[in-house]
Amino acid sequence: MSNDARRDPSELLAVVRELHADLRAAPAMPVALDSSLEADLAFDSLARVELVARLEQRFGVRLPERVAFEAETAADLLSALANAPPTSDRRPAAVPDRAAAARSPAAGGPAAASMHPTPDAADDAEPAEADTLLDVLDWHVARHPARVQIRVIDEDDREQQVTYQALAQRSAQVASGLHRLGLRSRQTVAIMLPTCVEYFDAYVGILRAGGIPVPIYPPARLSQIEEHVRRHARILENAQASVLITVPEAMAVARLLQAAVPSLRHVVSAARLPAQGADADAPPRVAADDIAFIQYTSGSTADPKGVMLTHANLLANVRAIGRAISIRSDDVFVSWLPLYHDMGLIAAWLASMYYGNPLVVMSPLTFLARPHAWLWAIDRHRGTLTAAPNFAYELCIKRIDESACAGLDLSSLRLAANGAEPVSADTLERFVARFARHGLRPEAVTPVYGLAEAAVGLLVPPIGRGPRIDRIDRDTFTRERRAIAAAPADPAPLRFVGCGRPLPGHRIRIADDAGRAQPPRVEGRLQFQGPSATRGYYRDSARSAALFVDGWLDTGDLAYVADGEVYVTGRAKDVVIRGGRNIYPHPIEEAVGEIAGVRKGCVAVFGAPDPERGTERLVVVAETALRQPQQQQRLQREIGDVVARVLGEPADQIVLAPPHAVLKTSSGKLRRAATRQRFEAGTIRAGTGAGAMQWLRLAGAVASRRLAWIAQRTGELAWAAWACAVFAVIGAATWSAVALARRPEFGWRATRAATHALLRLTGIPLQIDGGQHLQRAGSFVLVANHGSYLDPLALIAALPRRLVFVAKVEFTHSLISRAMLAGVGVEFVERFDRRQSVAHAQRLTELAAGGLPLGFYPEGTFRHVAGLLPFRLGAFAAASAPRRARRGRHGSRPAPPGPAPER
Repeated sequence: MSNDARRDPSELLAVVRELHADLRAAPAMPVALDSSLEADLAFDSLARVELVARLEQRFGVRLPERVAFEAETAADLLSALANAPPTSDRRPAAVPDRAAAARSPAAGGPAAASMHPTPDAADDAEPAEADTLLDVLDWHVARHPARVQIRVIDEDDREQQVTYQALAQRSAQVASGLHRLGLRSRQTVAIMLPTCVEYFDAYVGILRAGGIPVPIYPPARLSQIEEHVRRHARILENAQASVLITVPEAMAVARLLQAAVPSLRHVVSAARLPAQGADADAPPRVAADDIAFIQYTSGSTADPKGVMLTHANLLANVRAIGRAISIRSDDVFVSWLPLYHDMGLIAAWLASMYYGNPLVVMSPLTFLARPHAWLWAIDRHRGTLTAAPNFAYELCIKRIDESACAGLDLSSLRLAANGAEPVSADTLERFVARFARHGLRPEAVTPVYGLAEAAVGLLVPPIGRGPRIDRIDRDTFTRERRAIAAAPADPAPLRFVGCGRPLPGHRIRIADDAGRAQPPRVEGRLQFQGPSATRGYYRDSARSAALFVDGWLDTGDLAYVADGEVYVTGRAKDVVIRGGRNIYPHPIEEAVGEIAGVRKGCVAVFGAPDPERGTERLVVVAETALRQPQQQQRLQREIGDVVARVLGEPADQIVLAPPHAVLKTSSGKLRRAATRQRFEAGTIRAGTGAGAMQWLRLAGAVASRRLAWIAQRTGELAWAAWACAVFAVIGAATWSAVALARRPEFGWRATRAATHALLRLTGIPLQIDGGQHLQRAGSFVLVANHGSYLDPLALIAALPRRLVFVAKVEFTHSLISRAMLAGVGVEFVERFDRRQSVAHAQRLTELAAGGLPLGFYPEGTFRHVAGLLPFRLGAFAAASAPRRARRGRHGSRPAPPGPAPER
């Protein structure tokens, strides 16, 4: 079609109207160039993908993948069409040129093989002694630095290759850049990047700098900005992120996040972050128990949960997965999974990095826009491993035209894992039936189960067995929670998919609400133990403690075991209990989503309190674009009929909601709890949409948070100024009195009185636990950790009697400190001159033996590092002096005092 034709809006609007009529099963509606794809037409992501595919076919062009997700109106689509390249002089995008692919180095053909040969199957050694992910990378760099670890495919099928050596070098540059920004060990760094080479560099670079990566997803389109900023501001606030790494295109959003999150000091683009050259300072030590990843799980907007995963957790999970599915270095993992999600980051990338097999990765937007691109990448690169949520397999069934599969060969695939969301038995069967003719082996399709609290994986069936589907009696299960086999003629059984057995080194149990283990085929809470288990949620001790039950980590999911196989039945918090019957949302949501006029995948079923009946009401919220009262009445009747057919009883309330009222996570999962909160608050409504009002609301919200922060900081600074003034006045008076008197007893009493006055005037509460024990004690030695120069004042205020502090002799070099410390009777010790050190140690031993209480800071001076410093054992030697003296009087030979060695 000519360029002039592509500028004519009438043909475009006709396509839009046709799609709307097809999706909504309603007459075509008026559509104008300024019609919003979201607010007016209720096109979700999948509808947008379908629209772009139809436009490409109608106009003979190939549109950029981002158009499907960034276009806000029909006018945006018209502009994209005018600038799109024609496909008349090239093969259709759906069908790759196999001969050209075989010759192309970018595609992994012979030229590529000569440059970066596929790892030999015999080269299956692994970094078994590695304690951290950095050790894994260093192990591979030392053995095969030029081996290609990652192949990143862009939307034009161009490929960037990343070797182990390149990943190590570029990540070191990122670490250097972070150090120059002032990043300290164990500070969090957020990564808001799309799938690109820089993502891998940033993740490893943060680890090399001693930081903690916090992946978050970039905004998909303008209309999601408000929800995106509000949700991510809370995540970054919980994480206390100090740096955000992003792309230039997302800088406006990043600046809004920076304004809303006080801890976020730097926002940098991935391209500008790497510094030239390496740091002069030695890299920080990274240990197995250090956090290597914080995965923020799905939840309500105001309630982020950051799962802490250490290097040890990740490596334990990767090794267990590798043993379960027999990963080899000659495997090829093909993935479109987002890298901000555990399945894409850990199962796809980190496992591939560990075992030395290449990862072929493309953008999630590429898959959503062209699902066949995933399957053709498996064909082209002879992929053996892949993974995706259930919806991806469903999308391939429904959205890939058979003409796009001409010549497709999936015979290399030995594992296609289906996980990360409920697995549909229907989807498994239809995917196998559809693509078996293209070489897909039925046994390759494998349901799996995992959760962020277990790193990523927990249950895997035996490889090569194929899926197991259990048909059980619906009524018995919902009333008694027993999974009894359904009769062969049962027209409506429940069907659950087996997810396998625990990974090596992990254990599971099925427990009731009281924590009692359940027998086979009885539903209960799925709990597990193993080295992959998180230690809890970041900066959330209450929820971390609630995560464990008698030492078992509670997944929050319900399941039963049959013949050793675990069948996951749903989320415990999502099950509706009505009249003693358990109602599972997922089957109802699927059935309602098939009704014409209901937006598929946009139905939420949940329970709401019913105080009058003492049970729960069953609420169905279904999105629809239908606005006429007659249409909505018809739709409510149809939904009621479907619910009654599935359950055998009706719903209590059916809510027809506008588009985008049902909340979802970044990976497309339903947020039933958050939707229920909106329902109970009476705020079920459509998404806010794009435009000036959205930005004004965001600016107002950010300004409000910033003003609140400024007010808090102003109060803190005012208090700090007052505290400093009080300290200066009281400190000067106390120093004069103590220094001039030079009587330790008087100095102690004067300093204690001054400290209590300081605490009262500054409003600092003082709580003392166990002080009565020191009051009754005779001679004792007190040891304490050292955090600041105020520590001695805190002890003076808290202790009921005089204590002789022990301090380094360097304090005597200053007249001010020497006069004050001597005035309260401080004993000074030499730390470096051995002769004087022995003499001072003897002096302390004599004081202790004479019954005078001593106070030590055994770590020495304080430093800005986490954890304990090596102890100096002089305090413990002094404490044992009276005992040694008593033993000496009874004939034992006392040990010589001398200085205590350092640990």
